[in-house]
Amino acid sequence: MEIRSFLLPKEEVSFLTTAATMKTAVDKLDACHYTAIPLIDEDGKYVGTLSEGDLLWKLKRTPGLDFDNMHEVSIIDVKKRIYNECVAVDAHMEDMLTLAADQNFVPVVDDDRLFLGIIRRRDIIEYYTRNITD
Repeated sequence: MEIRSFLLPKEEVSFLTTAATMKTAVDKLDACHYTAIPLIDEDGKYVGTLSEGDLLWKLKRTPGLDFDNMHEVSIIDVKKRIYNECVAVDAHMEDMLTLAADQNFVPVVDDDRLFLGIIRRRDIIEYYTRNITD
């Protein structure tokens, strides 16, 4: 089965652009209750994942940085400790198993690496649970 039927499209996914600041990232993660969020560049291409931990480590390791001046720091300057591997939109569900074991979500891209959306680990697990028990 192709993953298209499980795709949560970009329009329904919280994500950040590389133009965002740490303050924007903290606010968005707080609003959507995620622990990690996809990053896309100005061309709409998937470039990585930003996590709460990345923000915390930047805050801890940067003298003088606090909640009052986080708006001055670009997320480009925040070291990313994880990189969620992405898959092509024409991939099959079987291709997702290994990635889903290590990632909360799998970013989905087209042939030009344009970010199309995500597949959530929960959806992959539910799919396999239904098919194993049927």
